[in-house]
Formats: sequence, C-alpha cells, structure tokens
Amino acid sequence: MDFILQKSELADLAEKVEANTRLEADDALRLFRTPDLNALGRLASLATERKVGNRASYIVNRYINYSNYCILSCQFCSFARKKRDGDGFELSIDEIVAKAKEALALNITELHIVGGLHPSLPFDFYTEMLRALKALDANLQLKCFTAVEIYHLARISKKPMPEVLATLKAAGLDSLTGGGAEIFQQDVRDAIAKGKETASEYLDAHRAWHQLGGRSTCTMLFGHVETLEQRIDHLAQLRALQDETGGFTGFIPLPYQPENNAIPVTHPPTGNDALRTIAVSRLFLDNFDHLTAYWVGLGMKLAQVALSYGADDLHGTIVEEHIFRMAGTGAPQSQPEAALIKAIREAGKTPVQRNTFYEPIREWTDDTPDAENTPDDSVPPNLLDDNLATA
Repeated sequence: MDFILQKSELADLAEKVEANTRLEADDALRLFRTPDLNALGRLASLATERKVGNRASYIVNRYINYSNYCILSCQFCSFARKKRDGDGFELSIDEIVAKAKEALALNITELHIVGGLHPSLPFDFYTEMLRALKALDANLQLKCFTAVEIYHLARISKKPMPEVLATLKAAGLDSLTGGGAEIFQQDVRDAIAKGKETASEYLDAHRAWHQLGGRSTCTMLFGHVETLEQRIDHLAQLRALQDETGGFTGFIPLPYQPENNAIPVTHPPTGNDALRTIAVSRLFLDNFDHLTAYWVGLGMKLAQVALSYGADDLHGTIVEEHIFRMAGTGAPQSQPEAALIKAIREAGKTPVQRNTFYEPIREWTDDTPDAENTPDDSVPPNLLDDNLATA
C-alpha cells in the first residue's frame, strides 16, 4: 500500500479500493468528512491511474444555445428569460449553422447545444437543426439537449419520450448532455428547481437513450442547500444506472455559483469542498472511467489541481461560456487548445485530445511540440456575441 495511505485514517478504505471492493454510502461519508485531504486525494489519484494511466484529456468543442427563453423558473438559474424580458434571445437554424461553420474553422470535433424550454418552437425545429448541422460535416459530433429538454420535446410533439429520442438520433443526435441532474432528492429539487423533471425522469431519459445504443454524460450540482448524504444518494443513483446500462461516458461535478439567482446560499463551495467532492466521486463511482474537472466552474488552476484528486479530464475549449459567468464565476469564456495542453502537462500528465465519447484522437507525447509552439487557437471576435451554454 502507498506510504501516505498506510499512515492515514483511510487505510482500511484504501484496502477496499485496492481490492476492487465497492464502497458503501457510509464509506463515502467518511471520505467526505476526513480531515486528511492529501490522503483522500492520493487514494483517488491511484484509482484514476488504474483507469486511465497518467493521461488527462480535453476536447476541442464549441457551445451554442438556440434560445434562453424558458417556461420554467428554476430558483438557481441565472440563464432563463421570459418573452417579456429584454435580454432574451432565439437563434434561427441559419444562425446556428453560421456559428457552427465558424467553429469548424477552429477544428472543433463537437458541438454542445442546449437551451431553455422554449414556449413556442415546434418539434421540427430541433430535428431540422440536427440535420442541418450534420450536413456541414458528417463527422461533427452533436452533443445536445438535457433530459428535461427531452421531456419538453415529448410534450410538444405528443410523442412518447423514447420515440422522441429515436427521432432525434435518426436526425443526427450523437450524445445527450448530462445537464439538469442537480441533486436527485426531491426536497432539494423543490428548493432549487421547482417544476423541473424528477430524478426518476432524468434517469429514465438517460436509460432510454442508452437502450437505443446512445451514450451520455451525467452531472451533479453541489454546494448549495444539499447535505453530504444527499450528494452520496445522488452518486449512488448514477452508479446504479451505470451498473444497469453502462451508457455513461463520464461524470461532471458542477460547483454551484451563487450570484443572480434566488437561492439563499451565503457560503458557496470552497476549493477544498470541490476537490473533496471530485475525489469521493472518483472512488464511489467505480464503474465510471472518466471524471471531468469543469474548468469553467472551478477555474483553471483548481481544475489543474483536481487532476491529482480523481479527475482525468479538463472538458474543452468551449469558445464561449456565459451561464456560469452570469452566476458569478470569474473564469474566462474560452480556453485555447494550447492552454489546456499546457495545464495538463504542468500537472504532470500526458495530454490527450478526445472526442465526445472520451475516445482518444491525439496523444501529446514527449516528442510532440510543446503547447507554447502549437498554433494559436484564439477565437475570432465575431464568435463572442451573446450566446449561452450549460455544462
């Protein structure tokens, strides 16, 4: 056993992890509460290395939102607008395609597209959008829609939810996003996102997508009104669905941002809490290969540290990000590919460019050019207009 862990109060849990014995909820609570953050990080790092070696990944992607009009009024959301609001927006399919064309010039491999639950866009808008984007480049991977959007599309189309997913898949959908999970326990959902889909509905949407042969990510919004026990319950439900379907490609824990919303949280998650949550997630979600440190919510420096606390991915270039910024994060809207490569190397890891499904595209080994010598992936000014996206 590792020397740090031998001397730690976590030695017995380290033995379980080394023996591939599944951790229980009580074990996870001990990990959350341990004062020995270094030992927790070391144990999570060892578990990560067993999964992916010394590699850490990123994706060259672009976020697009088709609209921020939404029929819901989730208390935690700083993004949604009503039709009467002056700063609401709605993109046409031609405008979305134009943004995608510009992004393809940056060599993106993925478009990440979500929006609010629009009160009047027809179902055909969504299928036509997917077809138009696939027509640009058949290899461009389309990661679109949260689970609650899928239920919204089922309502407006008057089709069963699985049929909606099958129709979207036929139109070009490659992956569902993981957004909208928040915290699964209903009392928490009522406090932060009243009226949104239930935990069962979120899980059912992803189950149905997996049964169609699709893959997706999943998330957890932490650091607001939930308890540690409720975080663990959330992780346990994701782990159970992964046992059943194997359809999740990665897990993305999202730190709550406190500004410009209606949740009375005076102490948002600290860096210590974020690292602890990432580490516990890695150890508890033993059937997940990949865990993303979302630099937009964490900041790049903390995300870089998280690569030694259980994360093996920094997410992507994104091109622009407004939702977390509107909620108070100080992170930039975009990261050039070179900056992601550099951050991973500085963390002592081998950078790997991946696709939507965390499959490697390119590994930056020691004999490849250093990040400072790669082409500048700076974003053309006309891409940085008012466009919003979720993780």
